[in-house]
Amino acid sequence: MSLQALTYLFVGFSFAIYISIAIWSRAKSTNDFYIAGKEVNPIANGMATAADWMSAASFISMAGLIAFLGKDGSVYLMGWTGGYVLLALLLAPYLRKFGKYTVPDFIGTRYYSKAARLVAIICLIFISFTYVAGQMRGVGIVFSRFLEVDINTGVVIGMLIVFFYAVLGGMKGITYTQVAQYCVLIFAYLVPAIFISLLITNNPIPQLGFGDKIAGSSMYLLDKIDQISIELGFNAYTENTKSKIDVFFITAALMFGTAGLPHVIVRFFTVPKVKDARKSAGYALVFIALLYTTAPAVAAFAKINFIDSVQKVEYQNAPTWFKNWESIGLIAWKDKNNDGVIDYSSGNALEGIKPNYIEEKGTYNERMVENLPDYSNTNEIYIDNDIMVLANPEIAKLPNWVIALVAAGALAAALSTAAGLLLVISASISHDLLKKIIMPKINEKQELFFARCSAAVAIIIAGLFGIYPPGFVAQVVAFAFGLAASTIFPVLFLGIFFKRVNKEGAIAGMLSGLILTLSYIIYFKFVSPDLNNSNYWLFGISPEGIGFFGMIINFCIALIVSNFYSKPPEKIYQMIDEIRRP
Repeated sequence: MSLQALTYLFVGFSFAIYISIAIWSRAKSTNDFYIAGKEVNPIANGMATAADWMSAASFISMAGLIAFLGKDGSVYLMGWTGGYVLLALLLAPYLRKFGKYTVPDFIGTRYYSKAARLVAIICLIFISFTYVAGQMRGVGIVFSRFLEVDINTGVVIGMLIVFFYAVLGGMKGITYTQVAQYCVLIFAYLVPAIFISLLITNNPIPQLGFGDKIAGSSMYLLDKIDQISIELGFNAYTENTKSKIDVFFITAALMFGTAGLPHVIVRFFTVPKVKDARKSAGYALVFIALLYTTAPAVAAFAKINFIDSVQKVEYQNAPTWFKNWESIGLIAWKDKNNDGVIDYSSGNALEGIKPNYIEEKGTYNERMVENLPDYSNTNEIYIDNDIMVLANPEIAKLPNWVIALVAAGALAAALSTAAGLLLVISASISHDLLKKIIMPKINEKQELFFARCSAAVAIIIAGLFGIYPPGFVAQVVAFAFGLAASTIFPVLFLGIFFKRVNKEGAIAGMLSGLILTLSYIIYFKFVSPDLNNSNYWLFGISPEGIGFFGMIINFCIALIVSNFYSKPPEKIYQMIDEIRRP
């Protein structure tokens, strides 16, 4: 059976399962829509949490970043896994004991203020829409390559699927859909990793193959990659190139951002008891570890296979996978020396970095770009980081069914997180903004209607972000984590562990963290991208890491401002004591 037929079969079957679950679990109340009726089994919630948390960034982009960044890419592994542990142990049990629907609900109640609730809603919307952009972009990439449609068309298809089960089923539908999606995505990630590990190292366990010798050679895999990287003008794969301060700040931003992600936090509201929240956190950590311990091996395998398959190969004899990804605009080749041979090395192939394609074909029938070549180096290939995991099975010449499985897994990863984020946005608008602030007299039926309408509008906006993303999938997600670290995490932490912090301090802290972080990202990514390097960064901190600095500012402002205003009411002290009581 052809690859496209198998892809349609795998993707179609998985979509049929998701839609069936949505119909079966249709939300009949706001309790079902927001928190699945608080009746989700801890194991199922652990799977759903893992699927919600392991987004397109984890499945599609992370290994690609590690493949090209080498050791510098470890910040994503350290930050995201460390952050989840922080969330599971430090915040989740207490927030579950609070027992409400949303994160702004906790902030509004804890800080006894509609204004605090409103600021939390604004922060959450910024975070969630930034995050969801990466997911919809991932959906578009998968559809465009494997179902041979335009990336933007792929985004629209993804919107329609998410619309169906998010709007219809709410959190109840999303939860059980995510259980199915976790099974699909983890199987799709591990199967090709095992295949490729066997091919390269003769070791069926990717985690062990990562540190093993290359099959038929006395050289270790990492030593081989180091050697190749140096020969091509790159730094050694196993060495850091980023400054220690930037590595620290990026890791910390990802870590504390993870602990402040509202769509992950709300997952712990769906279980019957606080004890179950702790259990589901443990299960989720195990489920997450299966992918995250495999990712470094996948990255290394992808790197070595990619170089072996294209370096010094005549374009006319380039592998099929290369031309397939070129056809959808995620690979470009610029023949700088006019010899018809592909040269890959350090540096940018094109001026402007990303290719702007034109209709004409080149001498060798390659896709032409209007970008001028970057003659400061000999590299002739532009490759989008986000394709490496998806292309890896093709590069390794694995069976078509494995390639189709990866496509289904990537869609599962992207859609699961997108649905969770969209529900959070929907709940914040319908419950926190409309019900709690603007229209307090609406009944449950009306609130459920507004929740579904909010989800529908959020899906449309998310699709636009997916069509016009501000960077690679993992980079976009990193910005979302930075915003979460600088806005949501401090007020949650202070709200639980520092009784003295009042509404004035919380509002001032959230606004200062949001304005600083967002302004910094916008300036270096959109206003002056030519200045986006360590010479111009504040204290050498990149936009991906500025969220941690924003978090520090948030903490400081919140604590200082709180001392200039009266203490919180006594009922707030009592509420905190109740939450903190084991």
